Amino acid sequence: MSSSSHPLRPLGSVCEIDHVDLLSEQLGALIPGEDYSDVTFVVEEKRFPAHRVILAARCHYFRALLYGGMKESQPQVEEVCLEETRAEAFSMLLGYIYTGRVSLSAVREEVLLDFLGLAHRYGLQLLEDSTSEFLRTVLTSHNVCSVFDVATLYSLSTLSAACCSYMDRHAPEVLASDGFLTLSKAALLTVVRRDSFASSEREIFQALCRWCRQNSEVEDIEEVMSCVRLPLMTLTEMLNVVRPSGLVSPDHLLDAIKLRSESRDMDLNYRGMLNPEENIATMKYGAQVVKGELKSALLDGDTQNYDLDHGFSRHPIEEDGRSCIQVKLGQAFIINHIRILLWDKDSRSYSYYIEVSMDELDWVRVVDHSKFLCRSWQNLYFPPRVCRYVRIVGTHNTVNKVFHLVAFECMFTQRPFTLEKGLLVPSENVATVAACASVTEGVSRSRNALLNGDTRNYDWDSGYTCHQLGSGAIVVQLAQPYIISSLRLLLWDCDERSYSYYIEVSTNQQHWTKVVDRTKVSCRSWQTLKFDKHPASFIRIMGTHNTANEVFHCVHFECPAQLDTEVNEGSPGNLWSDSSMSNQQNRPSRPVQSHSMLPSSPSSSSSPPSSSSTQH
Repeated sequence: MSSSSHPLRPLGSVCEIDHVDLLSEQLGALIPGEDYSDVTFVVEEKRFPAHRVILAARCHYFRALLYGGMKESQPQVEEVCLEETRAEAFSMLLGYIYTGRVSLSAVREEVLLDFLGLAHRYGLQLLEDSTSEFLRTVLTSHNVCSVFDVATLYSLSTLSAACCSYMDRHAPEVLASDGFLTLSKAALLTVVRRDSFASSEREIFQALCRWCRQNSEVEDIEEVMSCVRLPLMTLTEMLNVVRPSGLVSPDHLLDAIKLRSESRDMDLNYRGMLNPEENIATMKYGAQVVKGELKSALLDGDTQNYDLDHGFSRHPIEEDGRSCIQVKLGQAFIINHIRILLWDKDSRSYSYYIEVSMDELDWVRVVDHSKFLCRSWQNLYFPPRVCRYVRIVGTHNTVNKVFHLVAFECMFTQRPFTLEKGLLVPSENVATVAACASVTEGVSRSRNALLNGDTRNYDWDSGYTCHQLGSGAIVVQLAQPYIISSLRLLLWDCDERSYSYYIEVSTNQQHWTKVVDRTKVSCRSWQTLKFDKHPASFIRIMGTHNTANEVFHCVHFECPAQLDTEVNEGSPGNLWSDSSMSNQQNRPSRPVQSHSMLPSSPSSSSSPPSSSSTQH
């Protein structure tokens, strides 16, 4: 029998009844009076009648207290005194237990923190999370220290992180607030030891002096004052501000002066603003281009509208490296990720390096691609650095003596990355059009067919890239140098032919290293290859044999290989995969003799066109 004809379920009837609002209202009506109550809580000399069964049903803590064999669970016990509990916060908690609702917006700050403490103590996780979320939305310079203290006490990591982030962004105001003086020692140390607590050392020192006077009973004041990074202060500040306080020993002052005078500037432990995953090289954050020609184009955010005449900044390439494009950030920031767009309207490549500084005098090189050929978008990573200035120095252009830069972005990223010898070790395929890779040698009916990710739609006429055996090669240029140790190819496999080949890598197209040798192996379909790590901007695939004709055909290329199953270089035998067999079985077979003889087609024995390089 269908549900529509069920005798107890007439057509159009209501299938669910939801009277939760009524339930909440009626249970809430039990709170003010003593009707049916069987236990009374005494909090700050105020009495709160309640019902054991409701409390036990809603809260594990009260279930254990009132029914778990403790003295409060005895029938003759009618009153339970709760110590270290505020009456106003407890009243809010009872309201939540009975109704499932509580309004936080009009509650005073100290009551709200007490309420959060009760939610934590009584194990009401959802209530604790919701209260923490509300607190994150109402943080101010006046209350953030109090909230952080409570979050630290109860190990509320998300709320603690939100407080730290807020204090980092508003450090001077936080230091001047009364709440700063109420921080526990542990919370205080956590705050001021952060590299991202972006305030001057003088302000931090003076705030810590006030905290020490306010908390004179705290032991080991020296540990507190050690949080001040004295070498970042001027000699005048150390002598006229720090020394008269008496809170720092003369030996520590002398050590700081010595370190300041003997260290290079970029080795000092600077503080900087931290804005995760946000480009801070923008006018919004006060960034400006201070060196280079056509300055206005670099930070305008336009990465589409540029050509031979406009939309880029530039500088002449000189052997002494004096010319550069330099960006001044709005303040000192912590960065570990830079993205730049090299002018890419033709096939040219560039070499360059990037340096950062705090004072425009002492520079640290964070990216060095001066010996590598690079093009288009560059995704660059390095260990975190605090800096105020960033300069990009072009060292080579394959077309002329000018370095052209279309866009510049810098930020701090929390995404994981791996570096070896200063180069990125990619975990995902970077041989894609989206990653700005391109095919610089090889014949194909469509540009970059090798990198478009299509591993199914290929046949006798299209979907592959090729070169004539003994002449030319297939060459893929990655956007920038990477450390690679695996590749994956799909050799054309619409019949039973097999191929032999080898693969070389290079960073400049002048010096090549062979990483794969399949010249003595019959290979077909999918090839998943693993080899020792090498830096590479260019990968050259050189076919040496085809059992059907004199042309080498490749359908798909990826770097690094995106399969878990890898074949170590040097292992013998044909390289097959289940996907390649399935791919072949799903494609209709076409006999060679029925196909018209197109140049460079897999069925043709004639040579490909004489121009074996795609023009860019």
